[in-house]
Amino acid sequence: MHLNPYGEYAVTLAADLANHPPDSTGELVGRCVDAGIVVDFPVTDDDLAEVLAMLDRWSAIADATSDETRAEQVNLLLTKASAYPRLTNHAGDGWHLHYRDDQQSLAGVLEALFSVGTALHLVGRGMHRLGRCALEECTAIYADTSRNGRQRYCSPKCANRDAVRRHRAR
Repeated sequence: MHLNPYGEYAVTLAADLANHPPDSTGELVGRCVDAGIVVDFPVTDDDLAEVLAMLDRWSAIADATSDETRAEQVNLLLTKASAYPRLTNHAGDGWHLHYRDDQQSLAGVLEALFSVGTALHLVGRGMHRLGRCALEECTAIYADTSRNGRQRYCSPKCANRDAVRRHRAR
């Protein structure tokens, strides 16, 4: 069975790239390949700037303070990036859905992947499952893929730091 990549994996990669932006197109491609994206489309140096700008727009979803605002932000990305779903076996590894037109640039592919993935993540797991770390000095974005849906920190390190701080304050 081929799992749909437009969910947890897409939103997790988007958060990782937003938290640690790549410095070069080569690094961007490497991180995408490491995440399981088949890069069988054109890649240019323009992709890096376009992806970084798109990640700023995507970060607005994590910063939204209401479900309605979050949905509006996701819909803006979906409108710009997504196309009619289509079946494809482009890499010869099994049929799966694409929510983008063929032969897009790396930036276009990532924008479609992240917009659809974020939408599926939020409606499938809960609109609250994307946000910024609760540790005051940390600005990292997290995608909550936990079982109970109560993630508030980007990492155990930040959660522990905040717990120690609260304990000492008592």
